[in-house]
This record gives sequence, structure tokens and C-alpha cells, in this order.
Amino acid sequence: MTDAPVPFTLLDPAVAAVETGGPDPGRIIAGTPVFTTRNAYESADGKRFAGVWSCTPGVWRIRYDEWEHCRITEGTSVITHTDGRSWTVRAGDSFVLEPGFEGTWEVVETTTKQYVVILP
Repeated sequence: MTDAPVPFTLLDPAVAAVETGGPDPGRIIAGTPVFTTRNAYESADGKRFAGVWSCTPGVWRIRYDEWEHCRITEGTSVITHTDGRSWTVRAGDSFVLEPGFEGTWEVVETTTKQYVVILP
């Protein structure tokens, strides 16, 4: 038996520090969206994250440089690409946003998601 570290992390967002904020004011299109984030995991190199994020209603412009997997657990949001295609996501929906995605995120009903982010 060894005492070497095991590459396993049990995520518990309930004990993670709560961070609040919002989109950059220059990106907001409507409303006053407020983010609440509980980052439950950060890799040693600072390039991978996992946790839970919630946001109140509002619309803002998004541009992804990172890769993100999301699973909506509450609420309703509409994600619209700059080419006009849009997706309404609700509790139970999972999706991936890849680097280069640009458009808008509209929180219609306060939305909570579980996320995994990988920075370039």
C-alpha cells in the first residue's frame, strides 16, 4: 500500500467559497444579472475548474476562449450564436461551449448549472 496522492477529487460545492459578481458592464444588454459561483475544484496548474454557478435574469454578450461543459440543474436560459441560431436550455440539459463561441446568454428564469471549464 502506498501513501502517494490519488488523482481523485470528490466535489462538494456546498463547502466551496461563494463568489458573487456579474458580466463585464460593457457586455450587458438587458437587466442586472448577478452571478453566484461555488468553484469546488481547481487543478494545480490553474487551467481546469469545476463547480456550480447561478445567475439571475438578464442578457449579456459572451465570447468563449475556454472549453466548458454545462449541466443545467434549475431555471431557463437561451444561448444565441452570432449567426442567429439559439438554444433554450432547462433543468436536465447538458451541452458544451467550445473556444470561439460568440453570441449572447439570456437568463430567462434564474439558472443554476454545474460546470467543468478547461482553459487553453
